Amino acid sequence: MSTDLTLTVREIGPGTPYELTGDQVAALVAVPDLVKLTPAPGGRWNVRGKQKVGLVRLRTRSGGAIHLRLRPKLGIRDLLFLLSYAPTDPWHPEPVTAATADELLPALADLLARTARRTLEGGVLHGYREVADELLLIRGRIRTTDQLRRTGLPLPISVRYDDHTPDIPENRILLAALHLAAHLPDVPRPTRLTLRHLADRLHGVRRPHPGEPHPSWTPTRLNSRYAPVLRLAELLLSGRSIRPEGGAPTLSDGFLLDLPRVFERFVTVTLGEALARQGIRCAPQDVHRLDEAGKAPFRPDLVLYRGGRPISVMDAKYTFLKVTAPPVDHLYQLLAYCTALGIPHGHLVYAATTPGQAPTDHLIRNSPVTITAHALNLNDSPAGLLAQMATLAALAARTAAVDSEQDRGKL
Repeated sequence: MSTDLTLTVREIGPGTPYELTGDQVAALVAVPDLVKLTPAPGGRWNVRGKQKVGLVRLRTRSGGAIHLRLRPKLGIRDLLFLLSYAPTDPWHPEPVTAATADELLPALADLLARTARRTLEGGVLHGYREVADELLLIRGRIRTTDQLRRTGLPLPISVRYDDHTPDIPENRILLAALHLAAHLPDVPRPTRLTLRHLADRLHGVRRPHPGEPHPSWTPTRLNSRYAPVLRLAELLLSGRSIRPEGGAPTLSDGFLLDLPRVFERFVTVTLGEALARQGIRCAPQDVHRLDEAGKAPFRPDLVLYRGGRPISVMDAKYTFLKVTAPPVDHLYQLLAYCTALGIPHGHLVYAATTPGQAPTDHLIRNSPVTITAHALNLNDSPAGLLAQMATLAALAARTAAVDSEQDRGKL
């Protein structure tokens, strides 16, 4: 007999013991990135989070379902700020309603609806798309080769022309996300109606077929007002597909969010914005080589450049730092980055949920490298968190300037 089971798990923490059948264990183990299972007393299984949040529905071999609710450590409003922040779109301090205050998916759907409404108030974006067609009248350019292949009557005419249309990648992505958000579980009816109304405004836009990859878009001056809503849309769409080991798709009517990536993006975007004002260019995920032969590539989260020369390196760690020293493997990693890049100072940026954790310097023995560990209080207000990032950026710029002066003094 098939049974359904609902598991509620925090993204981090000691976990919760549950009684699970063999089929339920197999379904959870088949998707290793969701949770970690360990045996618990009484024949139960301890289910721990793995820094993912959202809701996933897994089908077991016996026909039952597991409804897995992965809850964030942060408050929903704080998490929404990390997700939606962009330098070109200041945070709008709109209240999270009581209906969405404790659940991520309704809150995300509500945020998408509000952001899409603000975006579409300026009108639906149109663009030019090349169309090949058979028409009775000449429009655009005749497709000479195709036309010469025709036999019999010369009509219709094979033509190619540029059509000014709303059916462009930006609107296709937005339409797909609006439809997805409207079908997420636990979304209140008023939010669903708003999402459907907004989707109706995208008349003439083709909705991608199931399984079809979503189109890509390139930020430009013309589509800049769409950028905030497209980031949210891509976030929702990226979390809709969950695959177990072996590649067979697992049913999911929810959404899975990788919080380390969210934290990394927020750190790189805010630091890049703050350091740019000081003449420092930040390059996220640049490929560098650890060895002289170039066979050991690495990608730091952020490399700081001044005048085309690397001056510092940073790595964001979605780990809630509770001790005075970072984990040794993190120090190893930054030491390798600094050594390969030829810079004397690196920074580790951690998460925290309490104020008052000052940066700590760690001078590596028998090495000129110093690594500074920072802990960001993610429970701070949006303005307070941005102030923390500005302080971090100022410290990074100051230490890089001191290092540069010392290097020049050695010449």
